[in-house]
Amino acid sequence: MLLWLANLFATDIRALSAFNYITLRSVLACATAMAIALAIGPRMIRWLLTMKIGQAVRDDGPQSHLAKQGTPTMGGALVLTSIAVATVLWADLSNRFVWVVLFVMIGFGAIGWVDDYRKVVHKNPKGMSAREKLFWQALIGLIASTYLAFAVSAPSTGKIFNLIFLWVQSGFTNDLPSKADLIVPFFKNIAYPLGLFGFITLTWFVIVGTSNAVNLTDGLDGLAIMPVVMVGSALAVFAYVVGRVDYSRYLLFPYIPGAAELMVFCGAMAGAGLGFLWFNAHPARVFMGDVGALSLGASLGTIAVIVRQEIVLVVMGGVFVAETISVMLQVGYFKYTKGKRILRMAPLHHHFELGGWHENHVVIRFWIITMFLVLAGLSTLKLR
Repeated sequence: MLLWLANLFATDIRALSAFNYITLRSVLACATAMAIALAIGPRMIRWLLTMKIGQAVRDDGPQSHLAKQGTPTMGGALVLTSIAVATVLWADLSNRFVWVVLFVMIGFGAIGWVDDYRKVVHKNPKGMSAREKLFWQALIGLIASTYLAFAVSAPSTGKIFNLIFLWVQSGFTNDLPSKADLIVPFFKNIAYPLGLFGFITLTWFVIVGTSNAVNLTDGLDGLAIMPVVMVGSALAVFAYVVGRVDYSRYLLFPYIPGAAELMVFCGAMAGAGLGFLWFNAHPARVFMGDVGALSLGASLGTIAVIVRQEIVLVVMGGVFVAETISVMLQVGYFKYTKGKRILRMAPLHHHFELGGWHENHVVIRFWIITMFLVLAGLSTLKLR
């Protein structure tokens, strides 16, 4: 919105042409989102307390968490509001990738909102049934995956429908261009063609999987939000590289026209996340809830697909991956052995808590691990 206004008056006020720089708008989006989160946060917390929208703690969780009973939840709405407002203000609203990421974020946020609402109103820690939640996640993920198959492949927004028409006209046999291949990090020329249906399937798994992985990680004060900020900031670098023809050619990445604009969204995500962390740091005054965790995870997955860094996302989001695998192993082993456990408790952060680590130790050490993994992911920019 502000970019449009700046361009409207740029002929009269030459200084406004500076807003055409994506890097500047990304910084401004970050600052705007953080300012919104810090300004609205106290009012939202007071409103949540007034409405008695408090966290329902699992009876089978760590006993130390019982003190968190009643802490306001659904604070993820603060993060989403800050991101959405900052993005609309500073991003190029004609960009196709900005809108698809906003669609995914709001869609998964709506699922989380319903889930959190049921937990709060019905006092049921389980919220929505797993089947119902997965259905809506699958539907939104499928819509986004199908659109991205053509949006990533097309050189511009206007060419998307031409690409769809050609695919239908070919009898659904046309392959996607090489820019839609699965890139293997640390290698110069290794990429695997996915085909249209392979691309849609992989994208669906990345979006839905990352959404649930972040949600599983969100179990301690500040544990999930800081890795989201770090991974999102790293993806902003990849977006800038693949969105510029000179940098992408030099670093041997596919050129995705328009992808660089996602830097603005990533900047807003970082600012909103840091603003939320102000209130979510131990002892937390508000929890993110599913409305925040599901939507932020899905947004990260969508951005990673657009910038063609699905494998790098797995590396940088190693904490999210470890948390998810810990739950899968625990549940699978429990069913297979009829009652035995591999870990003291799943997800993984609870295992360390019951092992004697203080909550702050778990959180900060997971942050340190994420920082290292993000640096490893960024190293793939040049180590190819």
